[in-house]
Amino acid sequence: MIWAIILAAGESKRMGRSKLLLPFGEKTVIETIIENAIASNVETTLVVLGSDAKKITEKIKDYPVKISVNSNFREGMLSSIQCGFEALPEKAHAALIILGDQPSIPRVIINRLIDAYKQTGKGIVLPVYRRKRGHPTLVDMKYKDEVKRLDPDIGLRSLIHNHTEDILEIEVNTPSILADIDTIEDYNEQMKHRRRT
Repeated sequence: MIWAIILAAGESKRMGRSKLLLPFGEKTVIETIIENAIASNVETTLVVLGSDAKKITEKIKDYPVKISVNSNFREGMLSSIQCGFEALPEKAHAALIILGDQPSIPRVIINRLIDAYKQTGKGIVLPVYRRKRGHPTLVDMKYKDEVKRLDPDIGLRSLIHNHTEDILEIEVNTPSILADIDTIEDYNEQMKHRRRT
């Protein structure tokens, strides 16, 4: 069983307001990401909330997702990844970690990562665009205990660095795997990209 873990706990400090609740087409950023995950080949989707948890919960209440609230969200992204891993059931085989501010990643990329994981058995699968690694990242649950112990100053990069022999890179043809929304300029660029596609 492969779960999606959507990281949606950040404070959006650089944006100055909740970027996940910004409009993105007919939906919000977080709704678009959830819909992409649900439409993919993941079996279940978990959304990790923190800042603005009540507002986001209200917005996504009708979606078939699980919710976990990270009370330590101010400690950074790794704390939300750890919260997500902790919330997964024993029968989970892998977690696809999706950033909550990358609404332009299509489900076809999610499915390619899942297919590659199933075909090769590699423990860490990630997309690459023009030799740059991006998101989402698929991690086998054999690393669950190690994820719990990672250094918050380094985050998931430490896991990737420690297991280079177990990494599979999947070349993709879209820079969306590298583009997240941190500022209003990032948001405007994503909206332009959406209108072009």
